[in-house]
Amino acid sequence: MDLRVFTEPQQGASYDDVLRVARATETLGFDGFFRSDHYLAMGGDGLPGPTDAWTTLAGLARETRRLRLGTLVSSATFRHPGVLAIQVAQVDQMSGGRVELGLGAGWFAAEHAAYGIPFPAKRFGLLAEQLELVTGLWRTPVGERYDFAGEHYTLTDSPALPKPVQQAGVGGGAGVPVIVGGGGPRRTPALAARYAAEFNAGFPELADLPMLYGRVAAACEEIGRDPHTLVRSVALVLCVGADDAEVARRAGAIGRDPAELRAHGVAGTVTEAVDRLGALAEAGAQRVYLQVLDLADLDHLDLVAREVVPRLG
Repeated sequence: MDLRVFTEPQQGASYDDVLRVARATETLGFDGFFRSDHYLAMGGDGLPGPTDAWTTLAGLARETRRLRLGTLVSSATFRHPGVLAIQVAQVDQMSGGRVELGLGAGWFAAEHAAYGIPFPAKRFGLLAEQLELVTGLWRTPVGERYDFAGEHYTLTDSPALPKPVQQAGVGGGAGVPVIVGGGGPRRTPALAARYAAEFNAGFPELADLPMLYGRVAAACEEIGRDPHTLVRSVALVLCVGADDAEVARRAGAIGRDPAELRAHGVAGTVTEAVDRLGALAEAGAQRVYLQVLDLADLDHLDLVAREVVPRLG
């Protein structure tokens, strides 16, 4: 099972804070470092203020060597798809081909109001067109042109440059992996089946995982795609301690109840964390994003790397 560290820097972190966690993530052997794409804290003052996701990832691309890097997830409301395709391709080049793009419809109206970003009531169409455009621009052979006319976007005679190091593809082929997630019963699974290399279930009820993965598998089969070419992942909050007292301390540091975290996250003692990860694997998860909310507590990651990872099958 792949384990990736997932952070929420909008809650209060500078680039240096993020870099420190990313370097620890790499040194400790985790598979990847991912971050949210938000511009407003969800509770608290958020000091020193937000860091832009793709600007941050560009920096990390030059200051790490092995980690997979990406967003979980960027909002389709934040960037024109042509601009996003250029940004991701450039960061992929800067990283030597280690970037992944998580893309969603966006949901946090307050951050749009705070920074003057339009927040249309209906956003799923934006997401669908962005997925088509970004992957279409990357797929277009060098020397050819790309055109698109949709309800939301029009591209005319685009040179479709630059290209990422990972040549675009889906269904298990080479390319910048696209991550699509959500709990919708039909439209989201259909988008994942068509465009994504990975389907992510974000903070689900654990009993719902087989159903969520089953919907995406069915959507793949409907279009003739092998469901096994789509990676199944889940994102859950992390709160592990050497004993109950340490679990309680770490839960208190992020303002959460230990019992609630044990019920819904990868939380508790080392044995409990190992058991939860095993249960996730049995439910079909191949990759887990461990949401780390206290970015100052690097000992937390060290404990997971030293005590949890070696006990996974």
